[in-house]
Amino acid sequence: MSEESAVKTPATAPSDVVSSIRGFVAANGGSAKAVLQPTGQAGVRVTLVGDDGGALGDRVVDDMDTAAAVVDAVDGLETAEWDRELTSAADVRPAHWRKMAGWVAHQKRFPKPRNRKILD
Repeated sequence: MSEESAVKTPATAPSDVVSSIRGFVAANGGSAKAVLQPTGQAGVRVTLVGDDGGALGDRVVDDMDTAAAVVDAVDGLETAEWDRELTSAADVRPAHWRKMAGWVAHQKRFPKPRNRKILD
């Protein structure tokens, strides 16, 4: 293996992901936390928690290097971990509950979701 092939090229942040996360950060007071979570072959989930109200958002990128490049490319975004402070600040809104519930949120045959009061 030559020296040239051993040098790793830095990952580039996808412009569409950076653009959408910049919009999220701007809509949430200009700062947010990003939790980088590997999801196997799907890539890395960048979960966002807005500092102004704790709104949640997320994007998925190919790998951890790309996720780190995204965080570096967005002003006001910093990497965090799921700790007591961050989970307490996160505000799961009704639309997010519906999205997480998937098909169960709209089914008719089975009992209603247990979080129904939150959704209405």
